[in-house]
Amino acid sequence: MSADSTPEPGIPDPAQTGPSRRGKGRRRKPQGRSRKALLVTAWTAAGVVVLGGVGAGYVYFKLNGNLKSVDIDQALGNDRPTKIDNGSENILVLGSDTRAGKNRKLGGGTDDGSARSDTAMIVHVYEGHRKADVVSIPRDTLVDRPQCTDTKGTAHPAASGVMFNEAYSTGGAACAVKTVESISGIRMDHYLEVDFEGFQKLVDDLGGVQVSTTRAIADPQSHLHLKAGTHTLDGQQALGLVRTRHGVGDGSDLGRIQLQQAFVKALMDQVKHVGVFSNPKKLYDLGDTATKSVTTDSDLGSVDSLIDFANGLKGISSSHMKMVTMPVRYDPADPNRVLLEKSKAQLVWNALKNDKPIPRSATEGTATGEAKGVVNAP
Repeated sequence: MSADSTPEPGIPDPAQTGPSRRGKGRRRKPQGRSRKALLVTAWTAAGVVVLGGVGAGYVYFKLNGNLKSVDIDQALGNDRPTKIDNGSENILVLGSDTRAGKNRKLGGGTDDGSARSDTAMIVHVYEGHRKADVVSIPRDTLVDRPQCTDTKGTAHPAASGVMFNEAYSTGGAACAVKTVESISGIRMDHYLEVDFEGFQKLVDDLGGVQVSTTRAIADPQSHLHLKAGTHTLDGQQALGLVRTRHGVGDGSDLGRIQLQQAFVKALMDQVKHVGVFSNPKKLYDLGDTATKSVTTDSDLGSVDSLIDFANGLKGISSSHMKMVTMPVRYDPADPNRVLLEKSKAQLVWNALKNDKPIPRSATEGTATGEAKGVVNAP
């Protein structure tokens, strides 16, 4: 994920490893137990896997067996936007709040085995794979969800004026992809999903992620209490940071997205500087955690495919990644929802289709959440 030219070593046998070491507007009403997105690690998970190189023997097959994949192409068929053949790639990165097992404790709610998503990121990798733009889609955006068929073959009828994250809870990955493609008119080349437990463990395996806060953050709901200054966050604290919405900004989901975007950059920098090449144990732990944490489209459903994919992304540093939120405005009928600013959003989609930078005018004057600059990489 960085421009580091150090060659990737193979993953060693664990037995031979060494020791480890709203824009301005009405304030949104506080919500109860919320279902928080953890999409922020999916973008870097593939980069973590590539740090291990192509393994062999037991380790390779173990990591390969960790991966889960879904056949998006088969579920959606041919009723999709035309693939853009200009050297760029578009990846839908989704956070999964699975209400099963250990994730129930991390995400709240009941252990009903269900899964939800709060926010999605469209990651556009430019031709040459040296820079990227990321467009976050707020979970509270009211959209018209198209008819879709999930990966089990069940058809779900279209619905109007529903929250964006309802697509995932209705029909899983395939319906989420279908909805994003309907909104943007852009075909998603790949799909990556990560869950709560994997996010927390990945941060811990990295040895924490360093961020700086320009003001104190106190949010009992996400169990996060940070003074202004520089912090090395462990997995639980990082989880609290990307979940908090009442501790900073205007209390909206849009503010939380700004925190998530800042954390993505800090996480990328940490992957670059963590020094896993000299620590085989950490190398293996990261590969094991990353492959257990992600669900991919079927084209990326093997270690070899994921490594090839990640190899094409590792030249992108955080300084060459622009992150924006899909242009939205607060719903005058409900301050807890947002509506797509269609004309401005079209500027975003046109830029991505043509592999051009997103113009500043696309996001000027739109709702933001007022949390930008609260958290930064040090």
